[in-house]
Amino acid sequence: MQYIIMIFIITGLAVVDYLTGIIKAYCNNAISSRNMRIGGLHKLAEILIMTASCGLDLGINVLGKYYDVAEFSMLTGAVTAFCVFAYIVIMEMISIFENYAEINPDAQWVLRIVKRFKNFNQKEQ
Repeated sequence: MQYIIMIFIITGLAVVDYLTGIIKAYCNNAISSRNMRIGGLHKLAEILIMTASCGLDLGINVLGKYYDVAEFSMLTGAVTAFCVFAYIVIMEMISIFENYAEINPDAQWVLRIVKRFKNFNQKEQ
């Protein structure tokens, strides 16, 4: 059940990001079917990656039972799925905030949040 919830959350965030991107493009008079198609494919790829990481978690759990290391495999699979989930959620939220900041230039608080996330991300690399 947790995998389905993770995939629904990622799908929901991807849809919101895509829609706010369309609104941003409309507000900036920059609607492009090519950009919309590429953006849609990026969102689909994120959903596929999350689905694959959930499948990896399930597979690692089954292998762990087979090789009699169930506790280790449960931890490994859960960490893998959660890390991918957390990364995609943070990435999508940053993108949604960036889109909103361009849609509503009066929302300066959004830019401060985006700047903090970007600074944190650059320190990790």
